[in-house]
Amino acid sequence: MPIPTAQQGRSVHGGAPANGLKNTNGLSATNGLNSTDEAARSGSANVDSHKTVPAQSKDRSNLIPFSSRLFTGRALATDVWSIYNAANLPADCINLGQGYMNFGPPKYVIEAAEGALRDIAPNHYSHPKGRLRLREAIAKHYGPSFGRELDVETEIQVSSGANEGQYSVFTAFLEEGDEVIMFEPFFDQYLPSVTFNGGKPVYVPLHPADKPGRLTGDDWTVDYDELRRAITPRSKMIIINTPHNPVGKVFSRQELEKIAALAEEFNLLVMADEVYDCLVYDDKEHVRIATLPGMWERTVTVGSAGKAFAATGWRVGWVIGPPSLIRPTLAACTRIVFSSNSPMQEAAAVGLEQARERKYFETQVKEYEERRAVLLDAFDRLGMKYTLPHGSYFILLDISTLKIPDDYPFPAMLDGRGRDFKACWFIACEIGVSSIPVSEFYCHEHTSIGEKYARFGFCKDLETLRQAGERLQKLKNYVN
Repeated sequence: MPIPTAQQGRSVHGGAPANGLKNTNGLSATNGLNSTDEAARSGSANVDSHKTVPAQSKDRSNLIPFSSRLFTGRALATDVWSIYNAANLPADCINLGQGYMNFGPPKYVIEAAEGALRDIAPNHYSHPKGRLRLREAIAKHYGPSFGRELDVETEIQVSSGANEGQYSVFTAFLEEGDEVIMFEPFFDQYLPSVTFNGGKPVYVPLHPADKPGRLTGDDWTVDYDELRRAITPRSKMIIINTPHNPVGKVFSRQELEKIAALAEEFNLLVMADEVYDCLVYDDKEHVRIATLPGMWERTVTVGSAGKAFAATGWRVGWVIGPPSLIRPTLAACTRIVFSSNSPMQEAAAVGLEQARERKYFETQVKEYEERRAVLLDAFDRLGMKYTLPHGSYFILLDISTLKIPDDYPFPAMLDGRGRDFKACWFIACEIGVSSIPVSEFYCHEHTSIGEKYARFGFCKDLETLRQAGERLQKLKNYVN
């Protein structure tokens, strides 16, 4: 069965569903499939598949129906990563859209990886819990910030990247129809991970302040009455992403206390996605919701070696929580991947073991603040509004004043998409800097909030950011 390409796709945010189905999770059901694919999915392809028919007389391209969960999770939709990739954009376009670095891990961590590869044991299966050395390093590094001594046998689970750790939690705890509350804009992997495991996403948007001048992450706020209304008898879980991707918001203690109170009142499991916990700026306090009164017992906290050590391809992450939450997560993780990348676990362990004496994380924050300053200066010179991030490595640029020529030729794959999709395409093709349209991280009903913004990453070297900043000055010709 052919997987749809960017050219085949239609919007997941607007217009009539391409497959004639209505999605059940508040999203448009458009999926980029053709009619033959849809017939295969529904089991009605051309002929009765139980009959013997000469091969030359029937279409054999879609013999086996695929699961409906691929619709509800947008898994077959043409997503932003398919559209705004190097194959579709100018060859010299500077990629500030995707959140990977163009520089490598620190030298001492690379040397640890090389040493692990030369050894024997780290080239074979690790325990499904993760290598003991890494679990011990995690316990020593994170224990103080949790205010407790972490048990390496029962309270830490190593995963194949933070995303797989999250997936294992969903697998372990969601029943069919359980509702999962997520704040918009949301990390796009949450959606299929929830729906693949029978969950139903419930969307609560962060609301940007309506005021002149630039915003900060603090200006994107939760309406707590709206959050309370989103909770139903089927609510099982709430996801808190702090520092937040893509807003850069670092949730305050007061904000987290209000969320914690609702979690306690309605007995919600809390997934604290804190993969950017090592990238907090402007002397902001990163508060772990698991440390608030009564929250340890109902919270799993997700971390990432990829974000911590500029090694996103190593796929090493972890979840931390009480035994009652980690034991089921271990059971799921064991059946999903069995074990994670052994030599890179060893390298991540060394990274954490030596981070304090090397002042690695303090230095890394200063370096990211310098990178952030380069891009902020470019936006200031440009005169366009943006959101100052207090964490993570993304900046949201307000593109609502961008005037695109009426006759500009956009590809058909952008038909029905939010205005931000066309703005990002225009910026990539005419200015030479790629970004990501933020409406991708919203449900259909809330896309009007996201389509004012484009996400730019500053997880690049200074020279690349300076070049991008100079190119972006050409946008002055298109700003009202």
